[in-house]
Amino acid sequence: MAITKAKKEEILTKLDELKQHAESIVFVHFNKLSGADTTAMRKAMREVGVDYLVAKKTLIARAFADTFEGTMPALEGEIAVAYSADAIAPAQNVKEWSGKFKDSISIVGGVFQGVYKDQAEMTEIASIPALPVLRGMFVNVINSPIQGMAIVLNAIAEKKEA
Repeated sequence: MAITKAKKEEILTKLDELKQHAESIVFVHFNKLSGADTTAMRKAMREVGVDYLVAKKTLIARAFADTFEGTMPALEGEIAVAYSADAIAPAQNVKEWSGKFKDSISIVGGVFQGVYKDQAEMTEIASIPALPVLRGMFVNVINSPIQGMAIVLNAIAEKKEA
């Protein structure tokens, strides 16, 4: 279905806006996704600060031309854009939803810190744990030597008592 010139300009304006404000952009291939599933996915993404926009590939290519470093990944099939001010959230959310809708949604590539990334790189970025998890891991690393020292001192105290 052809879209009007006004609608195309509206989409281009939205794409220009998002490339200015988004920390991360994920190109999403979607296929055979029902309306109810799409609505549920968009709602869940919005709740964590990730937006999802379906646009024509030609408009995406025009909006992102000469904007980011590297080579834009090949956009084949039906493409949408997931984006956020959080650098990792779009990739994580798309990866999570691709697990739920196996053959219906997948990461094609994206933009991370101003550089185009391919599918493998964006999938790797999606595997980075969330910030609270990373903080917990850091605290555990800091706590580990202290915990080891407490165990040793407890063993010495028990040995002296015996």
